[in-house]
Amino acid sequence: MKSLVLATLAGALALATVSAKEVGKTAPEFSAKDVKGTSVSLADQRGKVVVLEWVNFDCPFVKKHYSGGNMQKLQSEAAAKGVVWITVNSAGEGKDAYMEASKFGELASSKGNKAAHVITDGDGKIGKAYDAKVTPHMFIIDKEGKLVYNGAIDGNDSSDAADIEGADKLFANALEAVMDGKEVKNAMNKPYGCGVKY
Repeated sequence: MKSLVLATLAGALALATVSAKEVGKTAPEFSAKDVKGTSVSLADQRGKVVVLEWVNFDCPFVKKHYSGGNMQKLQSEAAAKGVVWITVNSAGEGKDAYMEASKFGELASSKGNKAAHVITDGDGKIGKAYDAKVTPHMFIIDKEGKLVYNGAIDGNDSSDAADIEGADKLFANALEAVMDGKEVKNAMNKPYGCGVKY
């Protein structure tokens, strides 16, 4: 049974190649409505740090960070510092991970999601603009609209929540550096997770 579970996880795991969206360049613009019907555009966030988090709540690697509250803690801490956190589901209509906005909003809320905006990107425009590969795939955009982080949430590609504590906090360290006006180390790295189902 354990080998079957491991085989299933191995099949779900998609280690992305380093994205073509390079850090240091202007982040791709986007405009969409969140699950509450509020219009959200990157241009409107200028002057604020923005985090983009790609999610599929059925993915074991997403569950790893939501089940023990790690992702929600990061979201709350970021919000307290004035960061605009946007959670995105880019699963295409007809795919397993696809959900209508209202249902996705309810699910995100039930998982304790603390993002400022939750977006269903069913046509994949935002995901493809950022070349989001997996869930979770994390991006940070600075106050000038420049992409300053593109990569994994941490340095341990296990799906076990027990491994979070000892992992290299790649994303958290990057966000802290951005908020402190410092250069981000390891700003572009390979994210791990389940492939985004465009």
